[in-house]
Amino acid sequence: MEDESHPKTLYVGNLSRDVTENLILQLFTQIGPCKSCKMITEQTSNDPYCFVEFFEHRDAAAALAAMNGRKILGKEVKVNWATTPSSQKKDTSNHFHVFVGDLSPEITTDDIRAAFAPFGKISDARVVKDMTTGKSKGYGFVSFYNKLDAENAIVHMGGQWLGGRQIRTNWATRKPPAPKSVQDNNSKQLRFDEVVNQSSPQNCTVYCGGIQMGLSEHLMRQTFSPFGQIMEIRVFPEKGYSFIRFSSHESAAHAIVSVNGTTIEGHVVKCYWGKEAPDMAKNVQPMEYGQWGHWNQMYGNPQQYGQYMTNGWQVPSYYGQTIHFNRHFLGVHWTCVLYIHSSPWRKAYCTFCPFAVLICVPFLSSQRNVFCFLYESQ
Repeated sequence: MEDESHPKTLYVGNLSRDVTENLILQLFTQIGPCKSCKMITEQTSNDPYCFVEFFEHRDAAAALAAMNGRKILGKEVKVNWATTPSSQKKDTSNHFHVFVGDLSPEITTDDIRAAFAPFGKISDARVVKDMTTGKSKGYGFVSFYNKLDAENAIVHMGGQWLGGRQIRTNWATRKPPAPKSVQDNNSKQLRFDEVVNQSSPQNCTVYCGGIQMGLSEHLMRQTFSPFGQIMEIRVFPEKGYSFIRFSSHESAAHAIVSVNGTTIEGHVVKCYWGKEAPDMAKNVQPMEYGQWGHWNQMYGNPQQYGQYMTNGWQVPSYYGQTIHFNRHFLGVHWTCVLYIHSSPWRKAYCTFCPFAVLICVPFLSSQRNVFCFLYESQ
């Protein structure tokens, strides 16, 4: 039986009627060893299709990326993961879903299912993977039949070690589903591609309103932390709304799409883009760097931060705000976002940076902390 978390079988459709199993095998075995190919040819006007099974999941994933959209005998073929009745998921929309974050790359669906099984009966569990590479994206979901089981799992598993990392847990959909009458009034599902383009790329602030009682900074942090690094939260309990500022525009968009229309403390909330503060777009004089090694040498060497500071950089006299400035190095245009904290130093991560911590450098001063996030400009 094929492991659903590591599928090895591909669907190949929109084929020419002249395509044979042997031709498909010849093409796909160039990517990796194939176990079998089964051609399905119907007598109707429908185009034939086939299923190609690989010995290894990684070869199947590589074939999916390489062959989807390619032309075979003049027709552009469609390649996707094959589905079988056993792999079709049951409806768990009314179950209680737990978000599991900060997963080590080696953690599998079976691992998180086993880790959460002691808390109650699980209806579904999965580690989210990149469909092109087949690699884990570092988070997953566990669904319970019982609300109390899910709550206990969130409380007791948060901060526990799974593999080589401490995991984060939270409600995946914030709270259990709203009553049907409420769901009907909020049936329109927001689309990420629409929301992300509704505001400028510099806007990272989410408005969340509709919580008439129980609104607090802790509640907002618990609700929105699964979507990315939160830079600032401002709550207005007497007015029933709050503003949550993320480190990235995309994180904020994901939060709007996921939280809008859900229930928090018994209230159906509305989420949309907030208005950026004027200082968010403040520019600082650009600086040029010629060598990649300069960044590598500085990261993890606090004694060199002072040398960097005297190299033309001046720490602003305020904290709790962000500054944007542009720079150009390695032949790529980058935007640098600085966030200044008054709290004790902690390691900074950048969700945009394609080189992860190699160029996400925390700059220290004796008075306060400055986090630098680099990401490639569009």
